Amino acid sequence: MLLKPVRPPSVPNLQGGRAMKAFWANLFALLFLSALASVFYVWSALENSLERQKRGFSPPGGGSFHPGLPEDLSAKTFRVLLAVPAAQRPHLGSRLGVHNLTDQDVSVGNRDYHLNRDNKRSGQQGGPVKLGFPVEDGVFWSERMEELLPVGFKEEYSRAWQARARAERIVKLEPGCGRVSNQLATFADGTKACVRYGINADQVQGEALTYYLANLLGITNLPPLILSQVNTDSEQWSSVRARIGSLQWSDRAVVSLTEWVSNLTGVVTPAPLRQESSGLHPVLEELWNKTTSELLELMQWTDLIMFDYLTANFDRLVSNLFSLQWDSHVMERDTNNLLKTPRGDLVFIDNEAGLVHGFRVLNMWEKYHSTVLNSVCVFRKRTTQRVEELHSRRDSRKKLLELYRDSEPLSLELGFLSDEHAGVLQDRIDRLYKHILHCKGRYAQL
Repeated sequence: MLLKPVRPPSVPNLQGGRAMKAFWANLFALLFLSALASVFYVWSALENSLERQKRGFSPPGGGSFHPGLPEDLSAKTFRVLLAVPAAQRPHLGSRLGVHNLTDQDVSVGNRDYHLNRDNKRSGQQGGPVKLGFPVEDGVFWSERMEELLPVGFKEEYSRAWQARARAERIVKLEPGCGRVSNQLATFADGTKACVRYGINADQVQGEALTYYLANLLGITNLPPLILSQVNTDSEQWSSVRARIGSLQWSDRAVVSLTEWVSNLTGVVTPAPLRQESSGLHPVLEELWNKTTSELLELMQWTDLIMFDYLTANFDRLVSNLFSLQWDSHVMERDTNNLLKTPRGDLVFIDNEAGLVHGFRVLNMWEKYHSTVLNSVCVFRKRTTQRVEELHSRRDSRKKLLELYRDSEPLSLELGFLSDEHAGVLQDRIDRLYKHILHCKGRYAQL
């Protein structure tokens, strides 16, 4: 019996093998990305739970999400997953070895704390609004609603706090501001601040520059902040020399200190801003039935959304939107890095993801930033006026740098935005302005 010669594999078979290999490679890549996303979600939830426990409040219904959590989750957060090396870029006196940032808190009962002496917020705030429709001139919150809105951290109050924080001696450092690398500082006069010692200089710059951009925009929801340089030989830090050594903080590192505000609670995303809603716009029927307190909170949300869009802060509402891919109920839980005082004032905390780091990973998040911005077509007139000025004069870099240098003695040590990132900021201001014009065009006749 003759054996038939074995034919070599045909070209189509080779191509089929390559296609199969490509299929398995793509499948593996997809599974790997899914695993990374799952890690983000799990560790984000754990970190938020730890932050909540240290702030002293529980999720609805009481109790802890994760009893017995380990103390240090800082190395496993989503911010770490995104911390890719920054490209070399010119910085104003930049310093590569700088470390981090602050969380926040101070007594909400403070005598000057956030009371608008000119407004007349009263007990009626909890009932239905009987002052007419809360939106006027098409897309702006009404003048009456503006009068009722709390000022937040007033300029004179913030300046006084900053002066004290720079002069007071720190007598104690202890856990209490989120990650273990951060510390709750007690000053000699008994007041407190959160000290954030971050992963890299981007976080410190982001927190500081975000604070001063809020000042430019007239947004007063951020607690006062200062920069400080860790120096165990200085009068301010010498009393906590041993503690700094145990924390392994680098001497001469620049950190941020923010006022510590107590008695804060979590904030759930309002219904008009959730994925199933048509968005927050002037013809929304729900606005007629909102209580005054609910409307005042919505006003602050509109500022927050404009602000987070400008700074490209992905670590607040945008991260919740991203998480909808695997958690359909994420919007029903507390929003990251947003808290509320007993009086209803929103406090924008932990802004380290804004500007520098947010701009560096912008491509990853831009579609979510745009989605959140497009969900809002009602604005505070004062905030939009500031945006319009920065758009028409095209001087956002100059204005921010001047304010930063004039207000912060360590600005040269920490550095400023690169030219590239300053351009990104101006571009986002221009885009926000165009969005406001779009909303005006759509609802101007109302």
